[in-house]
Amino acid sequence: MRSNLLTTLVGLTLATLLSPSAFALNEEAQAAKEEGMRLYGIRRADTAIPYLEQAAEAGDAEAMYYLGEANRRLVMGNMNQAALDWYYQAAQHGEPYAMLRLFDGGACELGDVCPENGDDWPQEALELTLPKAEAGDAEAMAALYHIYYYVEVPDEDEAMAWLHRAAEAGNVNAMNWLGELARNDERGYANDTERLEAAEVWFRKAAEAGYALSMNNLAATLSNLERHKEAWQWMTKASEAGHINGRGWLAACNIDPNGQDMYLCHSSPAPDPAKGWAILLAIHEEVPGSSSENALRAFRDNVTPEQRAAGEGMKDEWLNLEPPLSYFPEKFGY
Repeated sequence: MRSNLLTTLVGLTLATLLSPSAFALNEEAQAAKEEGMRLYGIRRADTAIPYLEQAAEAGDAEAMYYLGEANRRLVMGNMNQAALDWYYQAAQHGEPYAMLRLFDGGACELGDVCPENGDDWPQEALELTLPKAEAGDAEAMAALYHIYYYVEVPDEDEAMAWLHRAAEAGNVNAMNWLGELARNDERGYANDTERLEAAEVWFRKAAEAGYALSMNNLAATLSNLERHKEAWQWMTKASEAGHINGRGWLAACNIDPNGQDMYLCHSSPAPDPAKGWAILLAIHEEVPGSSSENALRAFRDNVTPEQRAAGEGMKDEWLNLEPPLSYFPEKFGY
C-alpha cells in the first residue's frame, strides 16, 4: 500500500515534475544539501537526512535520491518505507538509479509503486536515459552500464560499451569503475602484474582528472606493484583531495613508518609523530566513529606523552580543511 507521500504524487506527470524552473535551490537549501552530502560522505546517514530533506523539499532530485540511499543504509541496505518514498520521488524527477533501487526493492511487484505507463522500472530507466546518452551526456552513459544489467534481457556487451564511452567522454566514475573491474578480475589476466597494470591505466586517468577515490585506488595499486615512491605521491594527493584513507596514511607514516605491511611509508618523508597524532585527532573530531577510535588506540603506544601533547596543539591545523574529508561513496554503490 502506498504511503501518503506516494499518493500525493500519483496525479503528477513526469513532464510536470521535470520542469527545470521548479528546482533551482536558494542559498539556504544549497548549503543544506552540501552539508547533507558531506555527512553522507563520512557515513553519517542519520545526521545527513535532515539537511538533505531541506534540498529535496525544494525540488532537488539528487537530494531525493540520496535520501533514499541514506534511509536504506539505516536498515543495513534493505528497503524501508522512507527509502521507498524518496526513491519514488527521485524516479519521478528522472533519476535512473532511483528506478533501479525501486526494482531492487520490489516496489512495483510488492507495493504497486510502478512507472506511470508500465510495470518495469529498469525499462523505464533505459527509455529515459538512452536518449540522453546518445546525445552525449556522459553521466547518462555511465548509468547505462548498470541499467543494461538490470533490464529483462541483460546485455553485458552494451553495458561495457557504454561504460567505455562514458570514460572516453570524461566521466571519472566510469574510469574508476573500469579500474575496479580490471583490478578485481583475477581470471581475465595472465598474472597479477598484468591485472594491476590494466587497473592502473584507468585509475590514473581518473586521478589525473582530480577524482580523489581514484587517487586512493591508484596509490594502492602502485604500492601492490611495488612502486612505492609514486604510490606515496598519489596517497598524499588523495589526502589533499579529502580522501579519509589518504589522510589516515599520512598520519600512520608519520607515527610508525616501519610497522608491519607499511610498505607505502618507505618513500614518505622523515616521520613526525606529533604531526601524525595531530592528524589522527583531527580525523577523529571531524569523522568520529569506531575507525578513528581504533586508530588512536593502535598508534597511542608509538607516540610519547610529549609528542601527544604537541599533537594536541597542532590538531587545529588539520581540522576542517577543504575539501572536507570523505570516503567518496559511489552514487550507485552497495
